[in-house]
Amino acid sequence: MDIRSLTRAVTVLWILVVSATAVAQRAGPDEVVAARARELHARAIVVDTHDDTTLRLMAEPTFDLGARNSTGAIDIPRMRQGGLDALFFSIYMPGDVTGPLAVKRALEQIDKVREAVRAHPRELMLATSVADIRRAVAEGKIAALMGMEGGHMIDADLGLLRTYAALGVRYLTLTHSRNTTWADSSGDMPVHNGLTPFGRDVVRELNRLGVMVDVSHVSDKTFYDTLEVTAAPVIASHSSSRAIANSRRNMTDDMLRALAKNGGVVMINYNLGFLSEAFRAAKPPAGVQAQLDRAETQCGKDEACLGLDWSRIYHDAMRNRQMPAVTWVEIVDHIEHVVKVAGIDHVGLGSDFDGAIMPLGMEDVSKLPKITGELLKRGYSERDVTKILGGNLLRVMEQNGLKK
Repeated sequence: MDIRSLTRAVTVLWILVVSATAVAQRAGPDEVVAARARELHARAIVVDTHDDTTLRLMAEPTFDLGARNSTGAIDIPRMRQGGLDALFFSIYMPGDVTGPLAVKRALEQIDKVREAVRAHPRELMLATSVADIRRAVAEGKIAALMGMEGGHMIDADLGLLRTYAALGVRYLTLTHSRNTTWADSSGDMPVHNGLTPFGRDVVRELNRLGVMVDVSHVSDKTFYDTLEVTAAPVIASHSSSRAIANSRRNMTDDMLRALAKNGGVVMINYNLGFLSEAFRAAKPPAGVQAQLDRAETQCGKDEACLGLDWSRIYHDAMRNRQMPAVTWVEIVDHIEHVVKVAGIDHVGLGSDFDGAIMPLGMEDVSKLPKITGELLKRGYSERDVTKILGGNLLRVMEQNGLKK
C-alpha cells in the first residue's frame, strides 16, 4: 500500500471512530448500556427454573400458551419478547394433597406440559438435557423442561420417582410448604430432624437418575442433611437471600457458602415477600385485606385465579402507597448479595412467575432484559452476566449427568 492509500485508509478509520463516538454521545450512557444489554441478552442462553404456568394449563380451559394474554406472566409471545430460552414448568400441588390423588394430579400436569409442546411444535421443544436446550436455541425454539415441586408426589415410592424421571422431570423439590413423610419443610414444624433414612435414599436415587436435587422449601436441617448425602451439585430452584428478606424460604449466608462448596446454584425468586423485608413484615391495611379475603372466597381452590387477583390487589396497594413498594431492581440486589457471599458461579434466575406476586416493573416475562441491563450498569462483565442468566444452571445440569 502506498503512502497516499495508507493516509486515506487512516482518515476513513478516524472518521468512523469519530462518528461512532458522536452517536454514542448523542445516545447517552443509558441508551448505550440498553443497546449492549439487548445484544447480550439475545446472545445468552436465558433459563428460568421455576414457573407455575402449569396451573393455568390445568385450570383455565381457554388459556392459550401460544397467544399473548393480558393476564398472568407467561405465554409464548411474551417469552419471545423477554428473550427466555428455557423454562422449567412446575409440576405442583399443595402438600396436603398426598397419596394416589397426588400421583394422579402430577401425571395429569406432566401430560399438560407435554401436550402444550405438542400443540406448539414450531415454538416449543421438550427438553431434558443441556444438549436439548442448545438444540432448541439453535432451531429458534423455547426449551420446555419440567421440575416437580414437592416430594409428596412420589408417595414414598422410588419406583414412582423413576417413572417421573422417565417422563422428563429434571428436578425434584424435596418438600413444599408441608413436611413429607421423609423430610422437613421450612413451612412446617420439624418432625424428622431433617431427612429420614428414606429421605437420604431419595437423594441418592435422584443422583443416580440424573435428576437435580432442589432444596427450595426445605428446612435448614434438611438442607444440610442433603448436602451431606448428595454426590452432585444441588439447586435452589426459587429462593432468595435471608440476609435481605428474613423469610425461612430464603437462604442464610452460611447456607449460600455451603451451597457454593457443593457447586450448586441458587435461583433468585422474584416474589415480593422474598425480596423485601419491609413488604414481608408489613400488615395489609383493612381495606386491602378485605379485597384479598374476597378474592380468596371467590377463587376457592383455584390457585391460578387467586394469584391473578392477589397480584392486581397488591400492585394497586403498592402504587397507592398502602403497602411498601417493591421494584424489580431488588431482584438484582439479591443476585449481587449471592455473588458477594457465594461467588459468581452460584446464582441464577428462578422467577416463580404465575405462582407468586411479582415486583413492580417485572410483572411478566417480557421484562427480563431489564435484569441484564441492570447487571451491566453495576459493572458485571458480559461473561459473568451470561453465567447468571443461565450458564450456571447449565453447568449444574451437566454435572448431574444431564449434558446429552
